[in-house]
Amino acid sequence: MTSPSDRIAWVRLSSVHLPLDTPVSDAKVLTGRQRPMTEIAFLFAEIGAESGHQGFGFGYSKRAGGPGQYAHAREIAPDLIGEDPNDIARLWDKLVWAGASVGRSGLSTQAIAALDIALWDLKAKRAGLPLAKLLGAHRDSVRCYNTSGGFLHAPIEQVLDNASAALERGIGGIKIKVGHPDARVDLARVAAVREHLGDGVPLMVDANQQWDRPTAQRLGRALEPYGLVWIEEPLDAYDAAGHAALAASLDTPIATGEMLTSVGEHAELIRLGAADVIQPDAPRIGGVTPFLRLAALAEHNRLQLAPHFAMEIHVHLAAAYGLEPWVEHFEWLEPLFEERLEIRDGRMLVPSRPGLGVTPSEQAARWTADRCEFGTR
Repeated sequence: MTSPSDRIAWVRLSSVHLPLDTPVSDAKVLTGRQRPMTEIAFLFAEIGAESGHQGFGFGYSKRAGGPGQYAHAREIAPDLIGEDPNDIARLWDKLVWAGASVGRSGLSTQAIAALDIALWDLKAKRAGLPLAKLLGAHRDSVRCYNTSGGFLHAPIEQVLDNASAALERGIGGIKIKVGHPDARVDLARVAAVREHLGDGVPLMVDANQQWDRPTAQRLGRALEPYGLVWIEEPLDAYDAAGHAALAASLDTPIATGEMLTSVGEHAELIRLGAADVIQPDAPRIGGVTPFLRLAALAEHNRLQLAPHFAMEIHVHLAAAYGLEPWVEHFEWLEPLFEERLEIRDGRMLVPSRPGLGVTPSEQAARWTADRCEFGTR
């Protein structure tokens, strides 16, 4: 037996850079707003308690921002030493106020996320439970869909092959990217994928914020015949009013939220009725602690949930949501971890291992650009 009270003895942070096999382009690249993505920067956090229990969490940044997250976390992590790791909500507040002069959203909360997730991982491991079970799971598996095979840099023939491979692996749905500067390309790609899949396979599209309001209305109507599960990020992430108008005018559900970095920003989407499907990203909004606050608000408003990216974290959080959710499948992160998530019959299974159920791989250690540690082991 361990004492209900414990103390954090040490914290270790690592800056890890995951190279991608192929440069990745979505609509933001084709419109000239971003360059192709060639790597993802990760912030790993490991926390050790005096009791001997340890927790692991991670956050990430695509393109710019990774070194900034690591630098901010390095400044605030020492404030955890000597604290009781059970007091996760209080510690989240402590960390956010430690850096409040640079804001309580954005990069500062993303830096907190890895630490917060590590504390939840530690708590679940102490209890001997998967994180989903600690939170109170509604299910042991979650519907999943693949995104990584449908980017705009891939020729349509490759997209179709990728979709077939995903379904053969047991994945339940397919999402493809839209938002091409030529709308005819979008419509042709969606038509080809729907014909290839048939009507029985769930299909989603993602415009990555690259349509204006008239374009979103026009293409939203043109896409109605394809029976999409949702249209994702048709407008700028902060255009809540525009999303609300679109959601009210189309039969196809509207999904958004992945780019927002606070519960308050998501709450505005919900207040305005701007999303049928809410898509929070735990590493972006500050970790498990704020994710749970948002999930309670979303469930109260009977919204669908489809967390963005980071399936290793979100399979647990989605399993604990009251309404049947989706989780996004990206195999990109698999080299970072020793374990693999199991997929069967269109669903991602919640790992039976305690905590998140993942541990950093030796390959992740080789991709580590910097590391720092505080406290005493």
